[in-house]
Amino acid sequence: MNASRRNLLKLATAASALAATGTIPALVESAFADALPPTQPPARKALPWHNWSGGQSCEPSVRAAPANEAELAALLKKTTAPIRAVGAGHSFSGLVPTEGTLLTLDRISGVVDHDPATHQATVRAGTRLAAMAEELARRGLALANLPDINKQSLAGAISTGTHGTGIDIGSLSSFVTGLRLVTASGKTIDCDAQNRPEIFNTARVSLGALGIITQIRIQAQPIYKLKRRTWIAPVNEMLEQIPELEAKNRNFEFYYIPYSGMALGIVNNETNEPETPTPVNEDDDGLRELKMLEDWLGWAPTLRRWAIQKALAGRGAEERVDYSNKTLATERGVRFNEMEYHLPREAGPAALREIIDTIEKNNIKVFFPIEFRTTALDDIWLSPFYQRKSCSIAIHQFHEWDYKPYFEAIEPIYRKHDGRPHWGKLNTLTAADFSTLYPRWKDFLEVRAELDPTAKFLNPYLKKVFGVA
Repeated sequence: MNASRRNLLKLATAASALAATGTIPALVESAFADALPPTQPPARKALPWHNWSGGQSCEPSVRAAPANEAELAALLKKTTAPIRAVGAGHSFSGLVPTEGTLLTLDRISGVVDHDPATHQATVRAGTRLAAMAEELARRGLALANLPDINKQSLAGAISTGTHGTGIDIGSLSSFVTGLRLVTASGKTIDCDAQNRPEIFNTARVSLGALGIITQIRIQAQPIYKLKRRTWIAPVNEMLEQIPELEAKNRNFEFYYIPYSGMALGIVNNETNEPETPTPVNEDDDGLRELKMLEDWLGWAPTLRRWAIQKALAGRGAEERVDYSNKTLATERGVRFNEMEYHLPREAGPAALREIIDTIEKNNIKVFFPIEFRTTALDDIWLSPFYQRKSCSIAIHQFHEWDYKPYFEAIEPIYRKHDGRPHWGKLNTLTAADFSTLYPRWKDFLEVRAELDPTAKFLNPYLKKVFGVA
C-alpha cells in the first residue's frame, strides 16, 4: 500500500470518529476558509430529482422527509417555496418539479385502522398502492378497483384522479370518504362530505395545490377474487363489441397494437373459483419485440402488419384467477411517457378510429399499444369524470424517443371530442382551456386561494394551469 493510500485511510478513520461529535463541519470550514473569498459562502450542491420516465426533472434547494404531521406542519411554515410533494414519480406532467422544497411522505405511510362494519380504512397518504392493497388483504379487505400501475402513493393517485376501468366503478378519488390536509400555515384540516364539504370536493382531486394530504379514509369492501381473461381480436371487431363487453363484464379494457389491425382484450369478473398459478409476465418481452419490429420494419408498414399478425396468429384466450389486487395491476418495466384524455363515453370508438388512422396514414414512429378504458362519473370538482360517464384513451411513447411529434398529432383529436386530460399525464392545456372543461373551475380556484393565499404550493407548471401570475 502506498503512502497516499495509507493517508487516505487514516483520514477516513478520523472522519468516522469525529462524525458523531459535530466536529467535522468546523474542521472543514477552518481548512478551506483561506481558499474561499471572505464574503462568499461555499457553493450549495443541488439535489437532483427526476420522474420515472426521465421526462421531468428538477434541482430543489430542499429535500425533506417528515416522519409525522407535527414535523410536516413545522416544515411547511418555514421552508422554501414552491413546496411540492412527490410519491413514486409516476406523473408525466410538470406537477412535481420545483426549485424550492421537494418533500416525500414515504415515512408517513401504512394502514392505520379499519372499521369492520363499514369496511372503511384509514390510510396514511404516503402509502404506495401495492402496499396498501396487501395490508388491506391481510385485514380481509380490498378496493373496488385499482389502476393499471400500482406503484403510486395513495395521495398522489387521488390528487391526479387516477383510475382503473369499469363502467360502474369510479376513480380512486371517488372511494375517498374523508381526508386530512396540512396547509402552508401548518394548520390541520379534517374534511368529508358533511364537515367542510367545499374543501372535501376540492381536495379529492387537488394536484397538491391546497396543502399536503397526510391521511385518507377510503371505502373498501370484503376481499374478492377475479377471473381475468385475455384474448386477441381484430380491432374493428373489438370496437363494435364495446357496448356488449362493457355491459357484460365487471372490468373491460383493450389495447390496440399499432400497425397490426389487432387488439388485446382484457376482462375481469368476480369468481369463487380456486386461484391459478401466477403466470410469467411477458408484457415487457412483447413490448421489446414490437420495438424491434419498429426498428427493422418501420419503413414498411404493410410488412410490419404482416409480421405482427403472423406472431399473434394462433394465440388463444388465456385465463387467470386470483385476488383482485393481483389481477387488476400490472408490472411495467419498459419506461414511457404518456398522454391520456377522458372523453364522453359515446365519443370513444370514433375518436380511437381517428387516432389509429392518424398514426398509420402518417407512419408515426410508435410501438406502444393504445389503451382504452371506461370510468363511472362522480361529483368531484376537478375530477376528469365530473358528471360525465367517460372512456379513456391513452397513448405512450418509448422514454428514449421524443414524444412531442406523436402527442402533437393526437392531442387535437382528443380536444375535438371534448376530452379532459389526465392530470398526471402530458398535455398542453392552459387555465383558459380548463375553465371551459370544468363547471366548478372558479369554485376550485376560490378554495385554493383561501387555503394557500401566497401560492406556496404552486410551481411554474401549476401557475400556468390555474392562471396565477
